[in-house]
Amino acid sequence: MTRIKRGYIARRRRTKMRLFASSFRGAHSRLTKTINQQRIRALVSSNRDRKRKKRDFRRLWIARVNAVIRDMGVSYSYNKLIHNLYKNKLLLNRKILAQMAISNKNGLYMICNNILSQQESPGML
Repeated sequence: MTRIKRGYIARRRRTKMRLFASSFRGAHSRLTKTINQQRIRALVSSNRDRKRKKRDFRRLWIARVNAVIRDMGVSYSYNKLIHNLYKNKLLLNRKILAQMAISNKNGLYMICNNILSQQESPGML
C-alpha cells in the first residue's frame, strides 16, 4: 500500500492558532495543546471583560456625578437627582451627566436648581 501524504489543512489551522498566540509567553505560544487552551481562555476573558467594561464605566459615571452633587451642597443625592430628572422628562444619560460634572459644573448646578424650583412650583420647566 502506498503512503498517503497529509494535506496542508491541519498545518494551516495550527499556524493560525500559533499566530493568535504569538505574543503569549513560554509554552503558551509554542505547544499546540496549550496554545488551544490559552486561546479559549483568552476569548472567554475578552468576552467577559467587554461586558465588564460597560459595568465599570457606569459605576465610574455614577460616582463622579454623585461626588459633584454632594459637593454642591444642594442637599441632594444621586438617586434623587436621577429620579427627578426622569420625573421632569429630562432624559440625560449618566455619561453626559458625568461629563458635565467634570467640565461644566455650572450647567449641572443650573439643572439641579431648576429641578429643585420645579418641585416647589410645578409647571416651570
